[in-house]
Amino acid sequence: MKKIVTTFYCQYCSAQYAKWQGKCTACGKWNTIIEEVASPQQLTAMPWSMENLAPMTTPNKPKLVQDIAYQADHRIPCPDKEFNRVLGGGIVPGSLVLIGGEPGIGKSTLLLQIALTLPLERILYVSGEESEAQIKMRAMRMSCPSENCYVLNETSLQNIFKQIGQLKPSLVIIDSIQTIRTQHIGSTAGSIAQVRDCTASLLRYAKDTSTPVFLIGHITKEGSLAGPKVLEHMVDTVLQFEGDRHLMYRIVRAIKNRFGATAELGIYEMHHGGLREVANPSELLISQREQDLSGMAIGASLEGNRSLLIELQALVSPATYGTAQRSTTGFDTKRLNMLLAVLEKRVGLRLGTQDVFLNIAGGLSVEDPALDLAVCVALASSLQDRVVSRRYCFAAEVGLGGEIRGVSRIEQRISEAEKLGFEVIFISQHNQQKLSGKDAQKGIDVRPVTKVDELLNILFR
Repeated sequence: MKKIVTTFYCQYCSAQYAKWQGKCTACGKWNTIIEEVASPQQLTAMPWSMENLAPMTTPNKPKLVQDIAYQADHRIPCPDKEFNRVLGGGIVPGSLVLIGGEPGIGKSTLLLQIALTLPLERILYVSGEESEAQIKMRAMRMSCPSENCYVLNETSLQNIFKQIGQLKPSLVIIDSIQTIRTQHIGSTAGSIAQVRDCTASLLRYAKDTSTPVFLIGHITKEGSLAGPKVLEHMVDTVLQFEGDRHLMYRIVRAIKNRFGATAELGIYEMHHGGLREVANPSELLISQREQDLSGMAIGASLEGNRSLLIELQALVSPATYGTAQRSTTGFDTKRLNMLLAVLEKRVGLRLGTQDVFLNIAGGLSVEDPALDLAVCVALASSLQDRVVSRRYCFAAEVGLGGEIRGVSRIEQRISEAEKLGFEVIFISQHNQQKLSGKDAQKGIDVRPVTKVDELLNILFR
């Protein structure tokens, strides 16, 4: 009998070791090294260069940059405008895209919906988790008739490439990469070696044939993508599917994108027929209140090239126990603590013995510092139980000295506030000096302020 050879891999950086050790010397992480069964046999050729797919090509030779052929507009347009925005304008031929998210968040639904609507000759949807009948049920529920989408229920990478060689699809979707395994590695599907080698083969196939490939990836309980960290380095684009499964809104955010900006996001609404694009998310993120309430303020945020008007809800109440609570949803807790310190030191609001709860309506998670001013206004409104007019919105950063600092692309924020019917927007004095002219202020009253206490005196005098 042949001796079973094992090796040890780091789950974070995929470094290889001959024996187990507690700390990975390559990345410095502890308890990330696991045992894997080494290759019992090696195939004579890589899976992506199988005879059924394409013969081995001659070695590449170096070329001058000016001699490389390039077409500026060679992206594949997608009917889904939100998905187009996140990808940077469409699907790039030969790209490898990885999309991850919580179980049941809608990853398979989104990619199947795209496969059914893309106007390509042949699209191959490979599923290692669902049967063909289950995929058919989802497709019927979406009501998206398609004559160019083929479904393959397979987990062997060699068999997948055989079918690819016969079908020659224009787009390949793998659901999911953790269920695919190659025969020349003895470990089970989903292991470090399997995920890395299968992804490397699919990457080589995508680059050699200029065929875009989409991979669905599982995530761990910490929220990171399952498998080695090198998986995210290998692919061209990493998309994160976010949102609460109990809410109807879903967000697709680009974490890495070699062909576009990483600050873009797409917003969808989940319903029984699939995912629906949200063309104007500002109207959904601002709750429709029948009466004015204290502790609410509207902030003008910017995500990529999209401007969003977001409602911030604050609740300040006396602490029942000795230590005051600080809880946030969708906002950075450390930044909230900083703003609370500014309000107490520079404005004189007594918040040290108060429980503070802050929520961003709609389930969105935002890191834009332009929401600082709206957060301060919402906190002061709840503490004093004074209502802020629903006609007001805010767009400015707050410094440690209580000063109001300017933010980028203020004209776009003002334009979005005007479009949604707001009458007054408070901005920094520095942004007011940089406005191009009265055209940027048409239809809305732009009021510059310099200090937080100055603004609170205007609102609550």
